[in-house]
Amino acid sequence: MDHGGDSKTPRISFLENLSGTGKAIGVLTSGGDAQGMNAAVRAVVRMGIYTGAKVYFIYEGYQGMVDGGNNIMEANWESVSSILQVGGTIIGSARCKAFRTREGRLKAAHNLVQRGITNLCVIGGDGSLTGANIFREEWSALLEELAQDGKISKEDVQKHGYLNVVGMVGSIDNDFCGTDMTIGTDSALHRIIEVVDAIMTTAQSHQRTFVLEVMGRHCGYLALVSALACGADWVFLPESPPEEGWQERMCIKLSENRARKKRLNIIIVSEGAIDTQNKPITSEQIKDLVVTQLGYDTRVTILGHVQRGGTPSAFDRILASRMGVEAVVALLQATPETPACVVSLSGNQAVRLPLMECVQMTQGVQKAMDERRFKEAVQLRGRSFEGNLNIYQQLSIKKPDSQITKSGCNVAVINVGAPAAGMNAAVRSAVRVGISEGHKMFAVYDGFEGFAKGQIKEIGWSDVGGWTGQGGSILGTKRILPAKYLKDIASQMRTHSINALLIIGGFEAYLGLLELSAARGKHEEFCVPMIMVPATVSNNVPGSDFSIGADTALNTITDTCDRIKQSASGTKRRVFIIETMGGYCGYLANMGALSAGADAAYIFEEPFDIRDLQSNVEHLTEKMKTSIQRGLVLRNESCNENYTTDFIYQLYSEEGRGVFDCRKNVLGHMQQGGAPSPFDRNFGTKISARAMQWITGKLKETQGKGRKFVTNDSICVLGINQRNLLFRPVAELKEETDFEHRIPKVQWWLKLRPLMKILAKYKASFEVSEPSQLDHVHFGPEEPAAI
Repeated sequence: MDHGGDSKTPRISFLENLSGTGKAIGVLTSGGDAQGMNAAVRAVVRMGIYTGAKVYFIYEGYQGMVDGGNNIMEANWESVSSILQVGGTIIGSARCKAFRTREGRLKAAHNLVQRGITNLCVIGGDGSLTGANIFREEWSALLEELAQDGKISKEDVQKHGYLNVVGMVGSIDNDFCGTDMTIGTDSALHRIIEVVDAIMTTAQSHQRTFVLEVMGRHCGYLALVSALACGADWVFLPESPPEEGWQERMCIKLSENRARKKRLNIIIVSEGAIDTQNKPITSEQIKDLVVTQLGYDTRVTILGHVQRGGTPSAFDRILASRMGVEAVVALLQATPETPACVVSLSGNQAVRLPLMECVQMTQGVQKAMDERRFKEAVQLRGRSFEGNLNIYQQLSIKKPDSQITKSGCNVAVINVGAPAAGMNAAVRSAVRVGISEGHKMFAVYDGFEGFAKGQIKEIGWSDVGGWTGQGGSILGTKRILPAKYLKDIASQMRTHSINALLIIGGFEAYLGLLELSAARGKHEEFCVPMIMVPATVSNNVPGSDFSIGADTALNTITDTCDRIKQSASGTKRRVFIIETMGGYCGYLANMGALSAGADAAYIFEEPFDIRDLQSNVEHLTEKMKTSIQRGLVLRNESCNENYTTDFIYQLYSEEGRGVFDCRKNVLGHMQQGGAPSPFDRNFGTKISARAMQWITGKLKETQGKGRKFVTNDSICVLGINQRNLLFRPVAELKEETDFEHRIPKVQWWLKLRPLMKILAKYKASFEVSEPSQLDHVHFGPEEPAAI
């Protein structure tokens, strides 16, 4: 999630040059609601006010714009306080027939002009965004008509001559082309996975089959990703209908799974599921089929509107906050010539895309489905959708042994470092992809120490069933490095003839790889392909913007902060100081602060002194005079050896005496535990599958040539960098690492620091995109990094 652009987009101007003085922005939410819309509204209001613009709430979507009156009200800083953690939208949303007519739009234009609003920020689905674009194109004609009817003056027509429109996509279905994730999708996945995890325990008890219906009338994203995240037996999607004769194949698959001692079956159905003839496939149909063909005890659960509800996930809050800020910047930079644009996410970058280009492509998918061009529909959905589908198919259906070409290679999988949620999903994925590519897979228990002692066992397809939802590390993991065990590890690799090694872990795994790489000269057993997949809550592995486990930890921090804020608002005038994990890496503290709406976050990467602490205390003292009488401050555990959590607590208590009181809270190891979030399950599954494919590729290169790998590119870290998955040789990464503090020298998320400060009412210098650049929706041949 990076604000830094690629080489083609120069990013040099700063926010200081952007002024909103004299401008008015209207913000509305339209269409179906989605969790995270409030975070977007909050960011638009605060960023707008920060730049000097006036910001107006437009209540009840386009209906409020047409009705005017009290439906359009000016917002202030405090009117968006305490909404970050609330699902839905506080300004309401409605389907509006009137706005579809020219008369309706005429009324709306009149209402906006009266308040001087010529900038619109629309948060909604493709229908809402298309409506906004029509309005923008008609704007000058509408004003002319209003002037002729004597409703507005000629000066008004001149002064408010054009309308700027920027859209953000709020939709739980993730059905909008051009954006990797729409606001609300991640939260909807949280709801689905919570339900699936709960259903699995009861299904297990009774050996039942469950058919779960999830939302997605025209888009199977939720169904596909939740099937991937819970290891479902079968999934039905609108974009990729099952081939003729699926009924029989599905029943065979279910009974094979039962024969492998699996006590339950999960089938996930998208509400818009169809067969190749475009006839609907319903949950009830599937249930009847399973009952009549197999006689299994089968239940249907329709999740319905539960998926739209609940509190937004950390991912959605950060996504929506970033999009909201970007939308205001885009509006202030717009000229009469600027086409309506959508701010969206590509990889971890905020991008702006032409609104109509995205809408046309989104409608293109529907058209392809209506015309039964299903392969094309899947491709139009984008790289991440297609990637998800291929990996789901590879992991859910075991090919018969007769169809697998044996490679004659043994591949070992090992967990190293502290436990991180999602490690088990990564192991499961590696084992199954390895088996389907013809390798023999071996599990190494208890890290490098276990490796040296020979705790190594072959692991099969069904041994890893049900692992995706398990937290921690089932294989066991240790922080111990291999240096003192090199001889023993080499001899174990010889004994089990290990031809490649996949390491899943954090900074210790990276150091371990460096040690194994250095020992290649001494022990030829280490001259095999080795790859590391980053998994640590700290997110401090060089070569990757994200690591498995960080999203789960961030959600834990965010949930805890929500509860603490609630307690603080009850008591009034109370400031909480919360210590997060992360070693020297401030990722959790910084992103936690952004997603929980904290007042400050102290991190090692941005040195601070007593004057900064003093100004934070003064800032909180001012805040207590408003209606928001609570404060939240996050501190990374190693941000400063002298300004400890106790020190900051005592300083705040003393300086705030009589104005606010203080409490402290150390979150500790709860940040490493818990069931993995959908993001971590999915990310772990995909990145690990990709790592196994790399191993297969490397092993194929040398078949029959004697297998010695000595080059740097045979020992890599697989990471996400901006939009792409990259394999980086550890030798190269040495230069980019601060070994003393165990962090990369350059970290992308530091660019989001100013965002947090601005939203907490501090002045900050914030880099913004150049106005002239609009990206285009593109499909590249590069590695898809979208999760």
